[in-house]
Amino acid sequence: MQPTHVWYAAYGSNMSAARLHYYIQGGRPPGTTRDYPGCRDKTPPARDEPVMLPGGVYFALQSRVWGGGLALYDPALTGPVPARAYLLTTGQFSDLAAQEMHRPPGTDLDLTDVITTGRHQFGPGRYETLLAAGTRDGYPILTLTAPWASSDVEWTAPTAGYLQQIGTGLRETHGWTRDRIAAYVSDLPGARGHWSPAAVADLLP
Repeated sequence: MQPTHVWYAAYGSNMSAARLHYYIQGGRPPGTTRDYPGCRDKTPPARDEPVMLPGGVYFALQSRVWGGGLALYDPALTGPVPARAYLLTTGQFSDLAAQEMHRPPGTDLDLTDVITTGRHQFGPGRYETLLAAGTRDGYPILTLTAPWASSDVEWTAPTAGYLQQIGTGLRETHGWTRDRIAAYVSDLPGARGHWSPAAVADLLP
């Protein structure tokens, strides 16, 4: 049965509410080159809450928006993963997922499989695999990632602008200090060895 609402668990730049705004409302985020169509329903998320997901985050591939590596989730990595769960209608989540998959929004996704089995792959690319991470208040917690494991791809260092967005989201959501954010982000696969804690800290306000 299709739920009326789901929790979208963001672990990358969408932890920042200002960044998520463009997926809901549409438009071009500052410092990027991509225009987002937004959701059919442009109502802000009903709620948002900090969550911790089992697993870990790594950076790989090449972001079409930021350049450098993308944050991707692997539930098999050592974690946990700090994330921000937004309560969205199923239609809003479908439209947000479509934009992450570089597809036109407008069609509700069938979430039966991911809710039943914990996983569903809509395509072969980045952010085209849905994973379930439990429930909260009776609604499923869902996130988006790639279909492969972190060990299957070459890790790629993220850019400063991308890390700044992730850091902003961690502070907004979890109230972490600059030093804690820098220690966490600089130790993620792909960032480790390319970004020191001090360099990440310098990016944060």
